[in-house]
Amino acid sequence: MALLGDQYASSDEEDSQIQGTSTVTSVIAAPDVSLDVWSHSVHICKLYTNSTQDPMRLQLMLAKPTDTTLTYNARVEDLARPSQGPKNPYKATEGNALKRKNALTGDAQETAISDSTFSSLHRTWQSLGYTKDPSVNGAYVGDLVKAQQHEGKDIIQMRPSKEESASLRRKRQKKGDPSIVDGPGAYLGPWAQYAALGEDESASDEEYIEEDIVPARTTAVAKLASDYQDDLTNTETTQFEGTALSDYQGRSYMHVPLDLDVDLRAEPGTRKNYIPKKLIHTFRGHAKAINALRFFPNHGHLLLSASADTKVKLWDLYHNRELLRTYSGAQKAITDATFDSTGGHFLTGSYDRYMKLWDTETGVCVSRFQTSTKAIPHVLRFYPADNNEFLVGTSDKKIVQFDTRSGEQTQEYDHHLQAVNTITFCDENRRFMTTSDDKSLRCWEFGLPVPIKFIAEPYMFSLVRAAPHPNGKSVAFQSGDNQIVVYASTDRFRQNRKKSFRGHNNAGYAIDVDISPDGQFVCSGDSGGYVCFYDWKSCKMWHKIKADDGPVVRVAWHPQESSKVVTAGLGGEIKLWD
Repeated sequence: MALLGDQYASSDEEDSQIQGTSTVTSVIAAPDVSLDVWSHSVHICKLYTNSTQDPMRLQLMLAKPTDTTLTYNARVEDLARPSQGPKNPYKATEGNALKRKNALTGDAQETAISDSTFSSLHRTWQSLGYTKDPSVNGAYVGDLVKAQQHEGKDIIQMRPSKEESASLRRKRQKKGDPSIVDGPGAYLGPWAQYAALGEDESASDEEYIEEDIVPARTTAVAKLASDYQDDLTNTETTQFEGTALSDYQGRSYMHVPLDLDVDLRAEPGTRKNYIPKKLIHTFRGHAKAINALRFFPNHGHLLLSASADTKVKLWDLYHNRELLRTYSGAQKAITDATFDSTGGHFLTGSYDRYMKLWDTETGVCVSRFQTSTKAIPHVLRFYPADNNEFLVGTSDKKIVQFDTRSGEQTQEYDHHLQAVNTITFCDENRRFMTTSDDKSLRCWEFGLPVPIKFIAEPYMFSLVRAAPHPNGKSVAFQSGDNQIVVYASTDRFRQNRKKSFRGHNNAGYAIDVDISPDGQFVCSGDSGGYVCFYDWKSCKMWHKIKADDGPVVRVAWHPQESSKVVTAGLGGEIKLWD
């Protein structure tokens, strides 16, 4: 034990030791080390110091960061002890200073200032190049020389008084009469000069009239002549692009062909229909999306197409399958086109807010129509019982009835809440059904502006396209929730909940729906480029054809052929399937 030294002996040996006269300093082999909490003890008898940790003060270090109370009584010197370590340049030290002072553009400081004061200071800076310093009373920033010249006034203080403004206005020339072009009292308007300005003080860009030129004394222009008018002169044109206007017998190119293996003069729906299998022809001529496809009524030997490229084209479906005539005249995209019951005339509507009646054979624009509110026509339908009247559904939630002989509006059906999408005649053409973006269906008596039936259910979506069934008892509607719903077109106008055609996608597009002439099949386009065929009785999908790379938005079934269908998409191509 002697080898270990005096301070490393056992307790028994320490008791037996005799205190000597020499002073020995103790050495701690493994002292306790902490971060910042130390207790200094001084032993007078042994004349040495010992530094140990205070367990009570260590509780402050071991406290959780989420604790809001101390578990012991802290001493005053601990609470008032100054913070140690380097200073945080982003931490507030005094007052209500901004916590993050250093901004990207400099030193940002908070200050309270009203909107009007800031606006006046900002305008003064932009106009005069100086402004007051809002943080220091009486100080200015910017061009101090200008501030001294203007006596430190801001832009509001430099505004002339009412008396000065009135005196300046009295010195200005009269504006004159707008009806007088030249001479005494001629209209000057905002170009009227001030009397204080001489000839040499006028603006440098002012035009001078040579003395030897006498201004012409023109007659005053009538006020009505200055109104803006739409220039409609020579806007409608047509061009025949077929082989010949007539055949060897002198018959028009619109004559129904008789040299075919199918009788196009038969009653539609007398033949049994089948699903088309293959593509037999593609019509190319439009540059943009097809917005309407219409077969020639009852016969179907001609096809009318309306496109977003402002053109309407007439195609021959037999013989050479060529383009026959192009009708031009719309200033914007065509929204819809429809034949009358004979096919001799057709209507077009456009985003230029005009509806135009065309002669199919000659291509002449017979008349133009426009609603009283100049709304955009969305859907057009001739009254089947009288080709001199037609209905138009507009973007301002109205259905307007026109007479083609007088060109006047004869009736207005105004109960929808949003743009009208479809118009379908039913019940032997005595009534018609309309749908709108307000997710409702309304039924009307023709000529009476009060709906006789209103259908709006919470689960309904917008019905964007419609197709009547050949039996005259039902109408199929393209719903916005990827299905085709069926409503009765008789007295009750109820939805047939047993008939719902699902399997195609149409969300986001106004995709056509059509029914075969015999009523056996329902066809619809698809946003994925397909044409879907459903069985009317079982509501099951019968067949599906990949018709385009983009959405197929237009579908029409031939009124006479058993399996001919035309489709069109957003690319402008029209495809004939059989």
